[in-house]
Formats: sequence, structure tokens, C-alpha cells
Amino acid sequence: MQQLWQMVLVQIREFYRNPGILFWVLGFPILMAWGLGIAFTKQGEPIKHVAWVNENSSSKTMSNFIGSDLNHKKIGNDKAGYTDYIFEKATWDEAIQMIKKGKVAMIILEKGDRLQYHLDPKNAEAQLAQLQVSYALKNGNITANSGEIETFSQVGTRYIDFLIPGLLAMNIMMSCMWGISYTLIDRRSKKLLRRMVATPMNKSLFLFSHLITRIIMSAIEATLLLSFAYFYFDITVQGSVPALIAMIIAGNVIFFGLAVLASSRTANTQIGNGLINVVVMPMMVSSGIFFSYHNFPDWITPVIEKLPLTLLADSVRSIFIEGAGFSQVWPALAILSSVGVLLYLVGLKIYKWY
Repeated sequence: MQQLWQMVLVQIREFYRNPGILFWVLGFPILMAWGLGIAFTKQGEPIKHVAWVNENSSSKTMSNFIGSDLNHKKIGNDKAGYTDYIFEKATWDEAIQMIKKGKVAMIILEKGDRLQYHLDPKNAEAQLAQLQVSYALKNGNITANSGEIETFSQVGTRYIDFLIPGLLAMNIMMSCMWGISYTLIDRRSKKLLRRMVATPMNKSLFLFSHLITRIIMSAIEATLLLSFAYFYFDITVQGSVPALIAMIIAGNVIFFGLAVLASSRTANTQIGNGLINVVVMPMMVSSGIFFSYHNFPDWITPVIEKLPLTLLADSVRSIFIEGAGFSQVWPALAILSSVGVLLYLVGLKIYKWY
């Protein structure tokens, strides 16, 4: 028992004597809880966005329901709480684009004296919005029949159409950060980099070889994911395939640069694990992979839109479901590629080989 106690004390001392590990183990989960809390526990009343299309300007059903403020309407009661609905008045084509980009949960189409709720029945947020609005309309005696539910038939309006491009972008990030950054840190900790740099090896080409490998692996992963999505979910690429290939390469470049920079100094795999997580976890949560980043407060949305994973996911998604080509995605393509090269050069400059 004395030997066991001494070995336990050794592990504890190694832990608290390393401030880097202490931060990533104790401090980082608190930061993650804070970030998720901002997205899903907003102060005040929850806000939901709904697109409102009025095909007959003489119809007043929705305008009478919303009242004097033709954008906002509080729906709910004292027991269940209230939700602040923002009705975005738009044309049908504009509303479809809002759905594809995750800006609204559903579309209310006003046709004469009839209402139609257009939504993806597999989207829980859209279902809840339809139930709340329908109940509020009936309770207010606006109409005896609050509307009909119509399932989306347009390409790219299902939740799975939103999810697959995001997963493709996330896989590129995770593959680069863990496949490159962690591998390099592990080799440094085992003194392998020191042995390799003693050979006539070109240092920059050694790091660059990891980018080539990741691009090849991304091509294989993307092919498998898209094949599965096509045969199982009937998802096809609506836009330019060459533009999609270019975006995949640009995504590998930006996260290759981040991976080299994150692995440039430390030889401790636990600290390396924390450094990788501090890069991937906030973006994986906030960049609109599994849910729209419009769930976050308006003040932080402009920051989220500039994150590398957000730029990559939004561009890939626009190619998939909006039919975008090079003319639409070239700004993101240029930003991701140039920033990735810059990060790689900085990481190479400060890289610790032994």
C-alpha cells in the first residue's frame, strides 16, 4: 500500500507541476461550457426566425395575427414561457435560400385565406415552431383552420442536406489537426524529429509532405461520404464540382497551416491534445456544422462567420445546395488558401525540431 500511495503522489505531482496540462484539464471545459451556454441558454426570451411569404397582398391573416409590429410576435403563456418570433417577410425564392442557409426554421406561405407551413418534418426546431404558431393562431380565433403542413420538396431544404456539407468540412479539419499536429508532437516527444533532422532531409518538404497526404486522404474520405449520401439520402452536388474540389484543397491548406503552428513548439502530448482541442472544439460547436450558427447572439455572429471552418462549411454548403460556382466562392477560397500558407510559414519559422 505504501508503494501504491507513493506512485499515486508521483502522478499527482506531475500533473499540478505542469501548468499547461492544468489549464487544459480544468480551465478548458469551463470555457467550452461558457460557449455552449451562450448558444443555447440566451438570457431573456428565446428567439425563432420564420420566413413569411404572402402571395396575395390583400390577405391580412398573418398581418392581423402579428399586429402593429410586423416582424415580432411573442407566442406562449406564463406557464410554458414565451418565445419571440421574428417573421421575415420575403418572396418564395428568398425564403428557400433562408431555409438552405439555416437562417429560418420554416416557411409560412399565405395564399388567400389559407396558410401553409412548409418545413422538414425531421427537423425538431421546425416542428416546434409550427406547433407554437398554429396553436397561437387558433387561440386567437384568426381562423378555424390554422393551416396545412407541406413537406419540402426543393433540393437542399432537408436537414440532411444542411448536415452533409458541414460534416465534409469538419472531417477536413479533424483529419488535419489530429492527423498532422498530434503526429508531429508525438514524434517530437519520442525524439524521432531530432533523428530525422540530423539526416539530409529538407525540413519544409518534410512538413509539406503531410499536406499532400492529407489532400489524398480527404479525396478518399469525401468520395466515400458523398457516395453514401447519394445512394442513401439522394444528395447530389448542385453546383460546380471543380469549385468543390478547390474548396476541399483550400480547407486542407488552412488547417494544415493551423496544424503546423499548433505543433511547432511543445513536446508534451497532453499539452498538444489541449492545443488541438482549443482549435477544433470551438469551431466544431459554433461554425454551423450540426445547427445554424444564427442560434448564437447577434453580437458574436460576425466573428463566427470569419472562422476558417465557417468559411469552409458555408462555401461547401453553397456549392452543394445552392448551385454555387467559382464566382460565388472565390473570396473564401482566396482567404483560406492565403491564410493557410501564412500560418505554415510562421509555424516553419518557429518550429522546434528537438
